[in-house]
Amino acid sequence: MEWLQGTLTVFRKDIRTEFRTRFAFNMVIAFVIASLLLVMFTLKAQELNPTPKSGLIWIIVLFAALSSLGRSFISETDKNTYNLLRIYASGTTVFAGKLLFNTVFSLIINIFTFGIYIFLADISIVSWSSFMVILIFGTIGLSGVSTMIAAIVSQADRKGAIFSVLTIPLFIPFILLLTSITKNAFVDGSGEGFTNDFSALIGFIGVTITAGVLLFEYIWEE
Repeated sequence: MEWLQGTLTVFRKDIRTEFRTRFAFNMVIAFVIASLLLVMFTLKAQELNPTPKSGLIWIIVLFAALSSLGRSFISETDKNTYNLLRIYASGTTVFAGKLLFNTVFSLIINIFTFGIYIFLADISIVSWSSFMVILIFGTIGLSGVSTMIAAIVSQADRKGAIFSVLTIPLFIPFILLLTSITKNAFVDGSGEGFTNDFSALIGFIGVTITAGVLLFEYIWEE
């Protein structure tokens, strides 16, 4: 119970900070709208084949995540509140609270992004189960990787550059999995391939979140 209370306290702190400034939210919404319009007018996404359509949306979501989720820990060191957190909270509660905030924040952004993309690209959802998987578990995976890397680089000098360099290689296999499942949601429907991809997706999420907790415990104590 104490762990849950600590996690929710960190989560509420980040929620209040975001509501007070709305910096990350406004920045990501502006980025998503600009990217979607650029894709629609330059690449004519509505005329693309299903596979490129399925992957294109995740490229937009990926760079939206890179522009915002890294701030979860980096902002603490920039505002000199990192040491204050170390006094009042344990490492696992801080990591869990940041992960929860990033997941909720990303889910709102992803719902907005997918809604506009589906409308503009004239896409119909064939398998709602596959669509819910990519929306929920895709968001958790993006947040897990971003939170883990942000925690690792939060004490580095050039945080933003290191964050992008470390996250993109980890996101490549993840985006490939999501593209395949997205194609199931928009074109093929759920089948044998969906089950395999879903199992790999769950494994990826489990490994990254577990690694994030273990690595952050070490960083937190040092």
